[in-house]
Amino acid sequence: MTFDGLMTHAVVNELNTTLADGKITKIQQPYANEVILTIRANRKTYPLLLSAHPSYARVQVTRVPYANPATPPNFAMTLRKYLDGAILEQIEQVESDRILRLTFKSRNELGDMQKLCLIVELMGRHSNVILINLETQKILDLIRHVGVSQNRFRFLMPGADYVNPPAPTGLNAFTTDLGTLDWLSYYNEDADEQIHWLQQQFQGMSRESALELQTRLMDHDNYLAVVTDFFKQFDQAQPTLTIGEKKSWFTAFPYQSLTGTQSHFETLSELLDQYYLHKAQRDRVLQQGGALIHFIRNEIQKDEKKLKKLQKTLKAADSADDYRIKGEILTTYLRQVERGMTEVTLPNFYDNNEPIKITLSNQISPSKNAQKYFSKYQKLRNSIAYVNDQMAKTEAELQYFYTIMAQIEIAEPKDLEDIKAELQAEGYLKIKKTGAKKQKRYKISEPEVFYATDGTRIFVGKNNYQNDQLTLKKAHKTDIWLHVKNIPGSHVIIDSPTPSEQTIQEAGNLAAYFSKARLSAAVPVDYIQVKKIKKPNGARPGFVIYEGQQTLYTTPDEALVQQLRNKPVQA
Repeated sequence: MTFDGLMTHAVVNELNTTLADGKITKIQQPYANEVILTIRANRKTYPLLLSAHPSYARVQVTRVPYANPATPPNFAMTLRKYLDGAILEQIEQVESDRILRLTFKSRNELGDMQKLCLIVELMGRHSNVILINLETQKILDLIRHVGVSQNRFRFLMPGADYVNPPAPTGLNAFTTDLGTLDWLSYYNEDADEQIHWLQQQFQGMSRESALELQTRLMDHDNYLAVVTDFFKQFDQAQPTLTIGEKKSWFTAFPYQSLTGTQSHFETLSELLDQYYLHKAQRDRVLQQGGALIHFIRNEIQKDEKKLKKLQKTLKAADSADDYRIKGEILTTYLRQVERGMTEVTLPNFYDNNEPIKITLSNQISPSKNAQKYFSKYQKLRNSIAYVNDQMAKTEAELQYFYTIMAQIEIAEPKDLEDIKAELQAEGYLKIKKTGAKKQKRYKISEPEVFYATDGTRIFVGKNNYQNDQLTLKKAHKTDIWLHVKNIPGSHVIIDSPTPSEQTIQEAGNLAAYFSKARLSAAVPVDYIQVKKIKKPNGARPGFVIYEGQQTLYTTPDEALVQQLRNKPVQA
C-alpha cells in the first residue's frame, strides 16, 4: 500500500497520542531527503522521521539506526536554530490529504515566544519538508528548494510566502456525512469504474484502499454501515503487514482484498519500520555506495575481458606442437628449400610421410625459417605456465569482486565503510591522506543479531571484515557455523553448541537469505562447528576452508527473516 491520505490520518492519530506536548531534544539530517527530530514526551524518547523521499515519503517514529554525515546539511542547521528545545503543540492533517502540519512553540533569540510550523508534504517526487513562521507565513527553509523553473504554481524558496498545494478533490471521509453520496451511481458502474468512482469521491484514497472498500461492499445491502465501519477502522488501527508471493503491503488494519501471510504490530510506526527497512536501506546503499558500486563493476568487466584474452592465448598454445613439427621437418629437408620461396610442401614423417605445406618468409634463409618456427613453439610453450597462473589469479579476483558485489546487495549503509576499508587494505582503492600524523585504527561495525524461535542468538556477518571478526574471533569453538555452499554470502553463527533442529533450519534460512542465492529455491547451506573452520595463510578477508560439514536445503523466506529480527517474549 502507498502512504495515502487514509494511512496519513491513522498515523497522525497515533503520533498525537504519543508525542503531544513533547520537547525537541535533538535534530539530525542523516540523509538528503530525511530529517530525524528526537522528541522527549511522556518520559520517553521518540526519534520522529520526516521523509521527503521520492519513493518512500512518510512520517513515523523510527527505531532503525542511522549514521549522520560529518557536516550537518544547511536545512538541519536551520531547524536547530529555530526548533531546538521547541514544544510540539499538535500534529494535524490538511483535510484528508497527504499533508501534515506540525505546530511548535519556541522562543527566539530575544526570548519572545514564536509559533513555527513544519509542513510535511508526502507527494511522491514533489515531497518536501518546509519550515514556516506561522505569523508571517514566510518560508524559513525547506529540505528541497523549488524554483519557478521547476514549478510555476508554487515558488518554494527561503523568504517566499508559503502557498498551499492545489486543493484535493473529493470529500473528507472523516468529517462528511457518507449518506449524502449518490451510492446508486456507484452500483451502476462496472468493477474497474467502481474503484475509480471511490477514488474520485474521497480525498487521499489510493487504489489499494478503494479496492478494499469495493471488496467489503460486495454482497452487502447496508452499504452505509460498511463504509462507515471502513473509515472508522482508521481511528482504531490494527497495524498489519501482508507478505504475498511477489509483493508486500502495509495497512492500518487487515485488508480482505490482500492475500498472503499477515503479521501484526503494536504501532503503525513499528509496521512502517518493518516494511521500509529493506526498501529504504537498499535505496540509501545505492545512493551512498554509488561510486563504490561503479568501481567494482568496472573491475569485474576488466577481469572478465582479461579472462577471455587469457583463454584465447591458452587455446593458441594448444597449436604449439604444430610449430615444432614444421621446424623439425624444415631442418630435416633443408637442402630441398631454396631462399626466396614463400612456401614449400614436404613429407611429414610424423604422419606417414603425408605432404605438409609450410609457409616461409622469402626475406630470410631456410635455416632461419626453421629457427623462426622453433622460436614460436618455445614462446607458446613458455606462455602456458604464465597464462595458467594469470588465469588462476584473475578467476580468484573475479570471485572476490563477485563476493563484494553480493555483500553490497545485502548491506546496510553503515556496512559500506567496512567494504571500502577492505578494498583500501587490499590495494584496490587509494587511501585519502587526512594530514594526521597517525591514522586511527579502523573499527569494524558489528554483525546483525537475530533470535531463533527458542531465543538462541544467531549472528550474521554482512561483509568480509565482519565475517572474519565473527568466525575467527568472536564465535566460540563449539558454536555452529553456516554458509551457503559455493555461493558468495554471509557467515552465520549460532550461539550454541547444541542448537535444536528448528534453530539450525532458521539459521540456514538466514544464511540463504543473506547471500547471492536470496531469490533461489532449495539453496544448499553447509553447517559445521567453528573449531573446524580454517583460514589459509595469506587468504583474502572472509575466505575460509572446512571439511566434515553437513548440508541442509532451504528456500529463503523474507517473512521468517523479519520475524527472527525480534527477540521472542519469554512466558
